[in-house]
Amino acid sequence: MDFSPLNTSGPEVDVPPALVWTHRLKQLGPQFFTPLKPTPLAAPRWAACNEGLRTELGWPSDIFDSDHLQALAGNATLVGSEPLATVYSGHQFGQWAGQLGDGRAIWLGEAASRQGPQEIQLKGAGRTPYSRGGDGRAVLRSSIREYLCSEAMHGLGIATTRALSLVASTERVLREELETAAVVARVAPSFLRFGHFEHFSAQGDTDSLRALADHAIAHHLPECQARAAVWQGNVYAALLDEVQERTASLLAQWQAVGFCHGVMNTDNMSLLGLTIDYGPFQFMDGFDPGHICNHSDHQGRYAYGKQPNVAYWNLFCLAQAIAPLIDDQDMTLQVLEGYKSLFPVFLGDAMRAKLGLVGALAPESEREADWTLVEDLMQFMASEKVDFTRFWRQLSLAVVQQSQTLTSESPAGLALQPDGWSPVTDLVLDRPRLLAWLARYTARAGKQNLAAMGQQMMRSNPKFVLRNHLAETAIRQAKAGDFTEIETLHNLLKSPFDEHPGFETYADLPPDWAGQLEISCSS
Repeated sequence: MDFSPLNTSGPEVDVPPALVWTHRLKQLGPQFFTPLKPTPLAAPRWAACNEGLRTELGWPSDIFDSDHLQALAGNATLVGSEPLATVYSGHQFGQWAGQLGDGRAIWLGEAASRQGPQEIQLKGAGRTPYSRGGDGRAVLRSSIREYLCSEAMHGLGIATTRALSLVASTERVLREELETAAVVARVAPSFLRFGHFEHFSAQGDTDSLRALADHAIAHHLPECQARAAVWQGNVYAALLDEVQERTASLLAQWQAVGFCHGVMNTDNMSLLGLTIDYGPFQFMDGFDPGHICNHSDHQGRYAYGKQPNVAYWNLFCLAQAIAPLIDDQDMTLQVLEGYKSLFPVFLGDAMRAKLGLVGALAPESEREADWTLVEDLMQFMASEKVDFTRFWRQLSLAVVQQSQTLTSESPAGLALQPDGWSPVTDLVLDRPRLLAWLARYTARAGKQNLAAMGQQMMRSNPKFVLRNHLAETAIRQAKAGDFTEIETLHNLLKSPFDEHPGFETYADLPPDWAGQLEISCSS
């Protein structure tokens, strides 16, 4: 296949001295990537610029000027960047898919920042050798969703890639229908995936596999050097251990906020434990453990309740890939066992925080009793299909309101009053069942300082998440040329635990038409 047209590029753009490029990934060798430049994009315009991220990274303000617009659209080359597309393989929907790779993302390089080197990718920047017949473009619809959700996850404190900018275009691309193209400039310390390791393992290329693992440990996961002491000095076992722990933590956070990724293929799993590749994701409205957010997932493999087990399955695939480096089957399996013990602990802590039951050093018996409270509540929520985000926020408000009724003479552990639960009981049909659970919760909560408990809950249960209908409203307006709703949502989602007076409707229950939205892999 001839990719010479992909190497046409516009003029180089002068980069301010504050943006210093490095290219450590290129040192791995040509078997890991294909050098190529983005395909120019017609009539680019800024749809959104993430000033908050730019400031955090310490990058210059003129990165959002007209010259950089051309560069972040793929129409010009930033001086010092060396664009390329990486190759990887993976399992998709449980089946080996063979070679995949960056089919529509082009890596520009690493730029120095206040938070350390950050890789920049242009998602939707055109065809690559790994596009598998696709056009390499991303549509405005999916690009808006990624831009907003990556910031929403960051606001929730969940590890994620970030989006620096969103560039819209008049260029047409065909999905289920004709849509306009867009490019997201996304940023992360590394975009390495499980699939990068699977690729070289499948080829039997142990030298490249080792080089990739050494690169990851040296530049992105130096913690593995110290962790290796636990594994008889085996740094590759330590690498797997570090990744499984990060993955367990990530999945616990997803479950705690009702986030469904939708397409947890091994090539969509970050080595650093980041949320990556926002496609058919969804924050659940009505709680349903069997909820399938991806309309293309006909077997329900990636349903909300199955995500933790799928993550373990994916880790097993990663373990198989690096097994030649660990060179000890028993040790490899022992490392993987860590996920089975860590995930319940991480999830238990996250759910206890949502209930305001703080204290990581609580005795095991107390933690087990708290988990029983959690399980019983979740079963009730599922039977009612109560709105996930709103239920937890209203429960938090009820605790806060009751703590505010205490006087300075009141004992710190005063039990919650049964008549103060209307903010949450008004959300359900079976009030007696919920009140019975709340009586048990009250008995447990009475052992804690209610004011501190309420504050913890308000920091753990967001008021705002990126519901599908909110994203859809922004998409519809953007298609008409109005990008203001993107900015409004961006501002709310970057601080989702705050009240944001005047924007209460963004935290309302979804409208009836939201139930008709279908999100697929093309999203």
